[in-house]
Amino acid sequence: MKIGIAGTGRMGAAIGERLIGFGHELAVWNRTADKTKALAAVGAKVAATPSQLASSSEAIVTILTDAAAIDAAYRGKSGLLSADVSGKLFIEMSTVRPETERALAADVRRKGAAMVECPVGGTIGPAREGKLFGFVGGDAADVARARSLLEQMCRRIEHVGPVGTGASMKLAINLPLLVFWQAFGEALALVRPLGLDAARLVDIFTDTSGGPNVLKNRGPALAAAIEGKAVGPITVDIDAMRKDLRTMVEEARSLGTTLPVTSSALQCYDEASRAGLGKGDITSIPVRWMKQGDG
Repeated sequence: MKIGIAGTGRMGAAIGERLIGFGHELAVWNRTADKTKALAAVGAKVAATPSQLASSSEAIVTILTDAAAIDAAYRGKSGLLSADVSGKLFIEMSTVRPETERALAADVRRKGAAMVECPVGGTIGPAREGKLFGFVGGDAADVARARSLLEQMCRRIEHVGPVGTGASMKLAINLPLLVFWQAFGEALALVRPLGLDAARLVDIFTDTSGGPNVLKNRGPALAAAIEGKAVGPITVDIDAMRKDLRTMVEEARSLGTTLPVTSSALQCYDEASRAGLGKGDITSIPVRWMKQGDG
C-alpha cells in the first residue's frame, strides 16, 4: 500500500520503520525536513508539502505535536486537505483534545475522505516492534477499513466509540503515568538519606505496589539518571509531557471538573522546563525532585 506519514518525530519515524518493514511504499513529510532523513535513508520518499504527500498516498498517518500543528498540516496552504483526497483514509494519531479530532474528522469527511483516530500507548521501542496500544475512535466501517494497518502497528486495538473517544481515552491513560513520575521523585526524596544503590532502590519499587509497569522497562534508565549517568536515547521528553498535562487540565475544565493533582504535577513539570530540562528524558522529573536540595 502507498502510505504517507506526516510528522516524523520520534514516534512517527519509528512507526515509519515498522511500516516499511511490511513492504509498504512510504512517503513522509515533516515541518523540520531534517527529521525525514532517517526514513529517507531506508527507502521512504520525501514529500515537499503535505498536499504532495496526500496526493501520492492511499492512506495518510498523522502524528503531530498539538492542535496548532494539526491545523497547519491539514488546513494550511498546501495542507493535506488542499489535495484531492476523495476516497482516501486518514489515521490521526496525535495526543490532543477530543474536540480537535471531531472538528478535523468533519473537515476530512467534507473532502470525501475517511478518518479514524488512533492515539497510542507506548514509546519508540514498542512502535518499532508493532506493540503499541491503540485507542481508536471512528465509525465502525472506517475502523474496519483501517484495521489491517492498525494491526501492523499495535499489539492491541480498542475501538472505544466515535471520533473523539480515542483522544479522551489516551489523555486518561497518560494522566496517572505523568503524575507518577513526579510522585516517584517525592518518594525517592524520602529514602535518599538511606544511601541505597540506585539500581537496588529502583528494583525494590519495581517489585512492590509502589512501582507501576513503566519501571519494568524504564528502571535501568532511571537508575542511571539517579547516578548522573547517560540514560541512552530519549524516548519521551519533558516538554512533550507538559503539553499532555496542559491538555488534560483544559479538557477537564471543558467538562466542568478539575484535576488538582494533575495541575500540581504540571507546575512541577513547568519548573523543570524553566530549569533547562524541557528537552531531557522524562526520568529527569523524579531525579530533579529527589535531588532538589543539592547545590
